[in-house]
Amino acid sequence: MAMTDYNNITHSPEETRELAARFAADLKPGDILALNGPLGSGKTCFVQGIARGLGVTERYITSPTFVLVREYQGRMPLYHIDLYRLAPGIEIGMLGLDEYLDGDGITAIEWSEKMGEGLPERTIDILIECIDEKTREIIFYGK
Repeated sequence: MAMTDYNNITHSPEETRELAARFAADLKPGDILALNGPLGSGKTCFVQGIARGLGVTERYITSPTFVLVREYQGRMPLYHIDLYRLAPGIEIGMLGLDEYLDGDGITAIEWSEKMGEGLPERTIDILIECIDEKTREIIFYGK
């Protein structure tokens, strides 16, 4: 399925999770997802859907804001990274997280714009824009 097949409007957090779960079916080991959007736009909700689509059985998928990364096991590993607390321009190598970018799972990075140009070319950029309180436009770029 082409990335343009996934440009979508969702009207609830559950619809956002469902979209992400469908999208996860096309992901391959080593894929990197750069999630961008304002605070409260649904980045973590989207990762919850990715986890569902990958068959992660863990009940609570939460943002790793204070620990930087959480790992989940499904049909392939999911590495959930959150850079919210970090200053812009941080290099992922400085954080010791580059092993996740070269790993055998899916790496989802919230607030990835803080890394500047530090992500590999194969990264899939996902922009989540707030249309109103519950409605989101989710736009996919890359790969």
